[in-house]
Amino acid sequence: MISVIVCTYNRQEYIGECLKHLAKQSASAEKYEVLIIDNNSRDQTADISKEFVANHPELNVHYHCEMNQGHTFARNRGITEAKGEILSFIDDDAFVDYHFIEAIDNYFKQHAEVSAIGGKILPVYEGKHPKWMSKYLLTLVSALDMGEQVRKFTGAKFPIGANMAFRAKVFEKYGKFNTDLGRRGSELEGGDEKEVFLRLKREKEEIHYVPQVKVDHIIPERRLSMEYIKGLGVGVGTSEKRRVVKSGLAEVIKKFISETIKVGGTLVLFFLYSLQGKFAQAWMLLKFRFWVLKGYFQ
Repeated sequence: MISVIVCTYNRQEYIGECLKHLAKQSASAEKYEVLIIDNNSRDQTADISKEFVANHPELNVHYHCEMNQGHTFARNRGITEAKGEILSFIDDDAFVDYHFIEAIDNYFKQHAEVSAIGGKILPVYEGKHPKWMSKYLLTLVSALDMGEQVRKFTGAKFPIGANMAFRAKVFEKYGKFNTDLGRRGSELEGGDEKEVFLRLKREKEEIHYVPQVKVDHIIPERRLSMEYIKGLGVGVGTSEKRRVVKSGLAEVIKKFISETIKVGGTLVLFFLYSLQGKFAQAWMLLKFRFWVLKGYFQ
């Protein structure tokens, strides 16, 4: 069975539609369960979720409230409550494809060597497509599109938390999400799923990109404001600092080298985009790298 874990916080405008898509699946209801983990929401998220549970007795769906504030606490609560052999995590503003459950089920059955997968995440902008967006900044809107072919996540590439799935035994073997990382309430720190995937990569576990496992990810206009993007960049830097410091000196040195390379790459892209007249994209690349470094060094 597949356990779909939906961690939610103050998302009354999206959680209902998110759950509707999970209710309309090509796979039979016995194939999966849905776990709604409410991270102490203060809007109507709880009421909408509980109403959905009551109105869908044919589904294996459960509501839980996790009072410890933080995305990682909610994810870990989902792992504790889950009964499936496969654990799928999606965001509360992600709407799954009709064949979502079926695609996850088929892939893990056919690839016994695979420990985790990341699916395709397509951004759906509520407003206009931002002029400053480039393929190098798609992670800012939790988007992931590596094409139509299955491939391994190699190097520094890894799945994005809006659409990822694991064999349950992964968490039994390597532990759950690090509660020192991840978002808390309206804060914009992260790094929790990255840290898990780094653990798996160190142990040579197979992690694949599976484009058939698809979701649409809603991007409201407020997530495209400079204030939000700046907060996100600083949050990324702060989270990375916390992660590497706890990992020891070797990881600190490795991170310093990788950030130096990223700065160099950003400068190259800045000049290339500028030469092409794409000044908005060039400038945003530079600003975001500065904000990440600010979070890392402050």
